[in-house]
Amino acid sequence: MTFKWFKSFKIMFIAFGILVVGLCLLLLVTILIYSPGKIYPYRDQQGKVLANSLSEKTFINVNGVKQGMFIQSKNIDHPVLLYIHGGPAFPNYFLIDKYKPQLEDNFTVCYWEQRGGGLSYTPEVTVGSMSYHQLADDAYKVTQYLIQRFNKDKIYVMAHSGGTPIALLLIQKHPELYRAYIGMGQITHQAASEKLAYKYMLNKSIKDGNTKVVNALKNYKVLEADSNIIKFYKSALRDNAMHTLGIGTMHKMTSVFWDIFIPVWACKAYTLAEKINIWKSKFNFLPKTNLIKEMLETDYTTKVPKIDIPVYFFSGKYDYTVNKDLSKAYLITLNAPHKGFYTFKNSAHSPLYEEPELVRQIIVKDVLNGKFNLADSK
Repeated sequence: MTFKWFKSFKIMFIAFGILVVGLCLLLLVTILIYSPGKIYPYRDQQGKVLANSLSEKTFINVNGVKQGMFIQSKNIDHPVLLYIHGGPAFPNYFLIDKYKPQLEDNFTVCYWEQRGGGLSYTPEVTVGSMSYHQLADDAYKVTQYLIQRFNKDKIYVMAHSGGTPIALLLIQKHPELYRAYIGMGQITHQAASEKLAYKYMLNKSIKDGNTKVVNALKNYKVLEADSNIIKFYKSALRDNAMHTLGIGTMHKMTSVFWDIFIPVWACKAYTLAEKINIWKSKFNFLPKTNLIKEMLETDYTTKVPKIDIPVYFFSGKYDYTVNKDLSKAYLITLNAPHKGFYTFKNSAHSPLYEEPELVRQIIVKDVLNGKFNLADSK
């Protein structure tokens, strides 16, 4: 009896092992299918490539480092837009690919991937080279490349979240190269923003009777010492609580796994090696840099009090990843020739993906015409 039971168990164990191996192979094959590392041309209704369009993935040398970018346009005669993703150094082209906000309808868009992350990840990039000033200088060199390549005298720049400090430093130093700046989820003094987010999450969890989250939040003691903010910022608790409460990356996004992790693997624009590099950078390289510490400790309202080009700030009503009220307060004090604040009532941290139609409307009616008619009333 014992021998028969052992034999049956052994067969079941072997069958289970074969099933697991089979599922792993299936998963690997699926990932490989979704990893050609290509972006495809724009085509008309007859399947022909759109005349004067562009859709490419390219690499250039930027300050001694090979850096990658996607450049897309339905008409290369359009104005050029440099898109500076957040993180910093954690690209979000996979979200552009998923939600298709169609910036290329009105711009020739360069989705540059910052040194140390994504297409621009390489072991040759040192931890010590990662600073906001270095990233801003890289962005300046990318701007020069775009101006020369597309024969423009000036371009537009849009930045998101952790990319906004890069953009501020960039346009503060080189305003002559840019027509306007669009800051989405504009960082001001991120340490203050984290305290406001912490208070909101704690009070909301208390109100909802979520004792487990309340106790976990209290363990970080964010309001008692500024030194605790970095630990809180890097914690999984912060991300999970934000997305559960609808104040994170997107208002209706509830799972970092399904809405961030999986879309990276599903994005065909990256090869398998490039996808692996995204996560190697995110979890192994970037935490060793001082970028998060620099971002949290810098007050950009005093560091960049003046910008000599038109400024457009986009913020989601529910954004606590970067507090919208702090962004609005900064814009009020910011010395700029023209400026406008735009609140997206159905968004959290990413209006470009959450309300893309409204973003396009603002771009067409306001940004490209140097107007602010759709901005919030003062």
